[in-house]
Amino acid sequence: MHFYSLRTGWWACLLAPNYETMKGFTFTKGDFFGGLTAGIVALPLALAFGLQSGLGAAAGLYGAIILGLFSALLGGTYTQISGPTGPMTVVATAAIAGFIQIGGSLENVIGAIIATFLLAGIIQALMGVVRLGELIRFIPYPVISGFMSGIGVIIILLQLFPAIGQPSPPTTFEVVRQIGPAFSDINVWALLYAILTVVIVYLFPRITKTVPGTLVALVGVTILSVVLQKDVEVIGTIPSGLPEMQIGSIFTIDANFYGQIIRVAITLAALGAIDSLLTSVVADNVTKTRHDSNRELIGQGIGNSVAGIFGGLPGAGATMRTLVNIRSGGTSRWSGIIHAATLAVILLAIGSYAALIPKAVLAGLLITVGIGILDTRGIKHIRVVPRTDAAIMIVVLLVTVFLDLLTAVGVGMVMAALFFMKKMSDAIGERTRIEPLATYDNGLHWQNRNMPVELEGNVLVKHIEGPLFFGFASGLQKMAEGVVDVSHAVFRMEEVPFIDQTGLYSLQETLLTMKERKIKVVLTGLLKQPEKMLRDGGIIPELIPEKDVCPTFSAAVDCIVDELRKKERPVTSID
Repeated sequence: MHFYSLRTGWWACLLAPNYETMKGFTFTKGDFFGGLTAGIVALPLALAFGLQSGLGAAAGLYGAIILGLFSALLGGTYTQISGPTGPMTVVATAAIAGFIQIGGSLENVIGAIIATFLLAGIIQALMGVVRLGELIRFIPYPVISGFMSGIGVIIILLQLFPAIGQPSPPTTFEVVRQIGPAFSDINVWALLYAILTVVIVYLFPRITKTVPGTLVALVGVTILSVVLQKDVEVIGTIPSGLPEMQIGSIFTIDANFYGQIIRVAITLAALGAIDSLLTSVVADNVTKTRHDSNRELIGQGIGNSVAGIFGGLPGAGATMRTLVNIRSGGTSRWSGIIHAATLAVILLAIGSYAALIPKAVLAGLLITVGIGILDTRGIKHIRVVPRTDAAIMIVVLLVTVFLDLLTAVGVGMVMAALFFMKKMSDAIGERTRIEPLATYDNGLHWQNRNMPVELEGNVLVKHIEGPLFFGFASGLQKMAEGVVDVSHAVFRMEEVPFIDQTGLYSLQETLLTMKERKIKVVLTGLLKQPEKMLRDGGIIPELIPEKDVCPTFSAAVDCIVDELRKKERPVTSID
């Protein structure tokens, strides 16, 4: 395991600005416009996510400002814009609702909430320190597709009630159960504002992309609401100053919350890592650069920890905001810093006006976010992809929506691993073959060796192609059971790159069975790892003597031919 050193790791970000890790601070005019535009786009989303979480719209702004600043300074993707995102807000919302259900009120559980966000950031940073960021590439696409689509569905479901002027139930189960009765009591004006918001978000970019459609919808529909003065619920007062540190509240946490704090923190850390690194990959594809995944996790973790201390909502790298930044000219860390500064200025200057924003408008914005998160490409291709991939995606989606996000990823990974092992086992079984030496490769290895004709079928060749692992262990033994009685068997191992413990024991059982049947086994072409496993496991030299371990197949054939010839040579007696 490699850890960050003082010179190459996150310490350098804090202590030595001239180190290579501080690349990306070359300021350009594009960074100013990229950061400014990204900040404007982030404003309505930050307010909406904060309101959805249950902590209030200000929590979304605090999270966007603090995480946006620290991830820009310390992260591993120069152009990434970070802040509260749909996936992170879904987890945070469920956690906050769970805490309140136990504690009775937000004031009683604020310490547990702050501790959860703080711990999530610490875990995320530690993931980067121990270099777990590189493992994100091993998550199969069907798992990510079902996971992200499930989050999109959750966001849409949880905004249906606010869009019709009613408070949303805390869980998707309750939303589905209560949605019928809720539509019998619709606030028509709230629904109108929500629909108008969605329409503006989708149609305004056809007029111009200079001004973000989300901002136009937020400002325009809010002004309309103020002018019409209809009975719709607004988000209420937002603190106009900078946030206060709330670290003291974590020292009054009830011990009953400890388990839930740890579980939710792990979920947020894992989800934040996936969300951020996926956005980093998107940024790399657009800018033709390469991010540092472990450094990105460290920056995100520190940002989320600090944001949590100040009551800010946790977040991650935001794909849409990052693309807006890049397309507006952002190329360096300065764009992310300016994005955070823009939000801070808005908070200080016009925070009081945000109190007039109808909740239905923010619900409309979040519905568009949920639709954008849906993996429409994966859903469209569900009929043409392998059935196993489709099954994984559907199961992960359903578990995400109705059970738990981290459980969904775990279930998806287990399913993907099992299906992969089944496919690998079948492929190895199809490619592994047993043939008599006389006909193997059209008799090429038999020619010109002066072998007696009656012995041509007395040697078998078992050519194994692929790793000997637990998925193929039973297949190996079944194939060995079908071997006819011969004097010798050659196990070709040139294409066996790896043997695990199960494969080792399976091979050992196979060799013991063949030894009982008086079949002598010769191994050829052992690679480094398999040979070490066989020697450490005692197969060589206890079951297979050194002389029967040959470097090449040709050498093994020569050895067997010589041995068989000696056995068939008549013994002359001396009187």
